[in-house]
Order: sequence, then structure tokens, then C-alpha cells
Amino acid sequence: MTRAARSIDAGTGAVVVGTLAANICSYLVHLPASRWLTAGEYGEFAVLLQATLLLGVPALAVQAVVAREVVRGIAIGDVYRSGFWLFGAVCGLSAAAVPVVMAVAQTGFLATLSALATAPLLVLIALAQGVIQGRRQFSTLGRLLVVVGVLRAAPVVVVLAMGAGPGGALAATSAGCGVAAVVAMGTAGLRPRRGPVDRETFAGVLRATQVQGVLIALTSVDLLLSRPVLGSHDAGVYALGTIATKAAFWLPQAIGVVIFPSLAEPGRSTDAFDRGLRLLTGLGAVVVAASAIGGPLVPVIIGDDYRPVAGWLWLFALTGCACAVLQLALLAAIAVDRTRLAAVSWVALIAEIILVVTLADSVLQLAALTCFCCLAAAAISVVLQRRALKT
Repeated sequence: MTRAARSIDAGTGAVVVGTLAANICSYLVHLPASRWLTAGEYGEFAVLLQATLLLGVPALAVQAVVAREVVRGIAIGDVYRSGFWLFGAVCGLSAAAVPVVMAVAQTGFLATLSALATAPLLVLIALAQGVIQGRRQFSTLGRLLVVVGVLRAAPVVVVLAMGAGPGGALAATSAGCGVAAVVAMGTAGLRPRRGPVDRETFAGVLRATQVQGVLIALTSVDLLLSRPVLGSHDAGVYALGTIATKAAFWLPQAIGVVIFPSLAEPGRSTDAFDRGLRLLTGLGAVVVAASAIGGPLVPVIIGDDYRPVAGWLWLFALTGCACAVLQLALLAAIAVDRTRLAAVSWVALIAEIILVVTLADSVLQLAALTCFCCLAAAAISVVLQRRALKT
């Protein structure tokens, strides 16, 4: 085993525990929400969480670019200022998005406002995590991931147990995220810094934002379109199926987090990419198989309303696995600052929207169309990115 491989394994061991714990916290939120809210209310709750994820795309870009710049030894002060300027920009974007999301996703004002208020806070958390990731302080990063996950999830469970609806639950999410942002910035030793934004760094964040943006859009657009396409009840049923998609997509995050610094180093990027691809493929096979075996338990654990997705959880999981592989290819593109690869994903996204709007009229059709588009984007992107890394 090479030195790079040993480093990846050690880092993955430290981060995977934190990532798994954070994702478990995130998924556990859906269990009480699906049981204590009606199918219609749960559909609204799930759709708005996805909308928050879309508006949190700049946060993902911040973490990737900050980690890359730290690896390259670029002045951290410039990176900090860019992150805080982006925080302000996302505040404005979130405010402007409230009426748009309400109209497209057919959600209420309080629930929408509460959900989108989380997006700017995610930028601050990502800024701190990017610094720690770039320094390869994976033990610290793993602990921070756990703390952030608990702080974001615990308030939601508490207010749901008290009888709150989607608006109250999403407001609790924002409050917990605010506390998590303070903790993350303290852990990384960050504080706001005055001065003009570094244009090159900010431009890098913008390029990475469109890359991360198309990835999150591919993992979210089906759920966002589910209410107008399927209706509120079937959209709630579909939303439960997408938990398998999220699990398959987010559970392997530790692999990308640990491998990313190596992807940014010339001479190590190809080996790191190939190793990451092998790990994701193996883990994906396990997740899809587990979803196929565990699917029949859905009506028993959650309720009979969700029986239509019980036999198709593996299809949702396959979509998530495809997106995880696609993410690796896009992270490699960000690491070497060749973000034109995202064009493949943008084409896939447009195709998915057209197919869903024109053809999907059932839960299964929506899931199948989404899976096809994500698989195609992942396969093409991996081939192109691997060829680019060798040049």
C-alpha cells in the first residue's frame, strides 16, 4: 500500500465516524417527522429541507475552495474574507428566494422562511470545516461533524415531540444551526476580518459554486417537483423514498473529504481519484443491497401509507450512489480548477426536469427517470475526469 493510500485510510477512519454520526442525526429527524406529521405536512417539511440544501450550495463550494487554498498555502486571510462576504451574499439570496420557493414548491410562509434562514449559517460552518480539512486535521474535523450534526438535529426532534408543525420544526433547525456555526468558527479559530474581498479567491468560490450547485440540484430537483407533479400525498410518499437516496449519497462523504487534499496535489490526484472510485463503488453495492433487503420493513416501521415505495428503495439508493460517484468526479474538477466538467451535469439536470415534467405521473416513474439521469451523468463525468487528470 502506498503512503498516499495509508494517509487516506487513516484520515477516512477519523472522519467516517463523524460523518456517519452527523448523517445518522440528520436521518433520524425524518423518522419522528414522518410519524408525527401527516403525509402532506411531511412532504412540505422534506421539500423545504431540500430547498435549504440548494441554497446551501455556496457553503459546499466554500469548504472545497478553502481546503484547496489551504493545501496550496495561499494567504488564509484572503480566504476568510471571501467566506464572510459570501455569507452576506447568501443572506440576500435566501431572503429573495422565499417567495420563489413558496410559489414553486407550494409551501407556507413561516415554514419557508424558517428553512431558508439556515442557508447563510451553513456558509460559516463550511468556512471553518474547510480550514480544518485543508490542514488535514481529520480528528478535529470528525469531532466537529458530530457536534454540528447533533446541534442541528436535536432541537427538531424536541419541538416535534411537543407537537410543532413543519414551520416550528424548521425554525428549530435554524436555531440549532446558528449555535453550530458559533461552535465551528471557534474550533477553527475564525473571526470576521475587514478588508476587500480577494477577487481571485472569490471567483474560485463562484466557479466551485456552480459545480456543487448542479450536483445538489440533481439530488434535489425530483423532490422539489414532486408536489406539483404527484400531488401532496404522493409527494410525501416519494419523500420517504428519497431518504434512501440521501443515505446513499451522504454516507460516503468521508471518502471525498479525506481524498480531496490529495486530489489538489499534482502527482497524487489520479491515484487518489481511482482509490476513491473503488471505495464508492464497493460501498454503493452494499447500500443498494441493504435497501433491497430492508425495503419491506417500511410499512412496519413507518406506516402503511408508505407501502408504495417499500419494494423500490433500492432504486432510490442507486440514485444516491450514482450521485456520490458524480460528486467525486466534480470534487476532482474543483481540486484542479477545471470546472467545465460540470457542463455534463447541467445537461443531465435539464434533461431530468423535462422528462419529469412531461412523463412522470407516479412515484415509480419519477424515481426511475431520476435514477437514469443521475447514472448517465456519473458515468460520463468519471470517464472525462479521469482522462483530464492524466493530461
